[in-house]
Amino acid sequence: MDAERITEKLNILADAAKYDVSCSSSGSKRKNENKGLGNASNGICHSYTEDGRCVSLLKILLTNHCIFDCAYCVSRKSNDIKRAAFTVQEVVDLTINFYRRNYIEGLFLSSGIFKDADYTMERLVRIAKKLRTEHKFNGYIHLKSIPGASDELMNEAGLYADRLSVNLEMPTEAGLKLLAPDKNQADMIKPMGYLKDAIILHKEEKKLFKKAPIFAPAGQSTQVIIGATPENDSEVLQSANYFYKNFNLKRVYYSGYVPVLADSRLPTLNTAVPMVRENRLYQADWLMRFYGFKVNEIVNTQQPHLDLDIDPKLGWAIRNMQAFPVDVNKADLQMILRVPGVGLLSAQKIVSARKFGKLNWDHLKKIGVAINRAKYFIVCQSNEFERRDLTGNNIKQFILATSQSKYIKSTQSQLSLF
Repeated sequence: MDAERITEKLNILADAAKYDVSCSSSGSKRKNENKGLGNASNGICHSYTEDGRCVSLLKILLTNHCIFDCAYCVSRKSNDIKRAAFTVQEVVDLTINFYRRNYIEGLFLSSGIFKDADYTMERLVRIAKKLRTEHKFNGYIHLKSIPGASDELMNEAGLYADRLSVNLEMPTEAGLKLLAPDKNQADMIKPMGYLKDAIILHKEEKKLFKKAPIFAPAGQSTQVIIGATPENDSEVLQSANYFYKNFNLKRVYYSGYVPVLADSRLPTLNTAVPMVRENRLYQADWLMRFYGFKVNEIVNTQQPHLDLDIDPKLGWAIRNMQAFPVDVNKADLQMILRVPGVGLLSAQKIVSARKFGKLNWDHLKKIGVAINRAKYFIVCQSNEFERRDLTGNNIKQFILATSQSKYIKSTQSQLSLF
């Protein structure tokens, strides 16, 4: 009977957790010591669903009971759903048993709010502490911090979890007030500020004292829901940029609103956020973090939405044709990074390789440059492709046509296997 009860809870609370997409475990380097169980390392999340979500962690809620009535949340208190709650020991046992069976590589634990923030956060921390101290579990643990929890609990959480995150939920405070009037952004920002300072402090201590405890080695992240409120892509990315700069976040996750609840404040039930919008936001986020782009270069008041047909880097290039062509044998790294079809590693390889001679199209292909895109924006030591007097719109159409042709050929090739 106990096994049936646990299975029922697992079905309910794993299903309720699926709307939280921020489950990456990259960035942690917790070593297995004293013959403990598990070993968290970079790249531990290597299994993904078709839509890109990680599936290698045991991803559950401690409970789907909640004192809040957020319009967008399937677990809101006014929603007539089956409720369940794990005990602390049940989550510990599930994690250990699933790990021993090689089903998972770590734990992603969130929760509805039982009584108040501290009451719930204390239980999340107790689970992580039991796993670490009683079972010597060295696998990855990601805890969702509860907004409003005390600094003492946040500090203890950081000593046992690899990553902590506080969901902003809505990109702007106005959006949050519309759909979750009982919440305020200040309660979410406070623990983020505490974690930022604590992570910096513990890193400095680690430099001075080798045996100083590690604290949230994979940092902190957050998630925003897009499409439930009317914020445009510019507002979403401006908000993300603010939190990257001021709270040293590792990642901002963008979750397209899933229309499962009827509410006059929400989009209609048949209005789903296109998956491609999520994808474009992640691409823009990548440009901000690794390619040196400023938010206003990607989106602004004149162009508040990302182009769903093409990636943001290509969109920027087409709007700024005066910056091209780029001579890959002379341009600096930052300019090469702005060329469509040239990735971060490819750009670094170009700068290193050209020290030994002029690069041509063959060299660039071997380096990994996507020539079908890059050829419109660069020149090199070759006349195989001479840049024509093309408008940005022409280039966009050519690239879209090439992509469509490749997709058709790929589909035909796969069908021929059957």
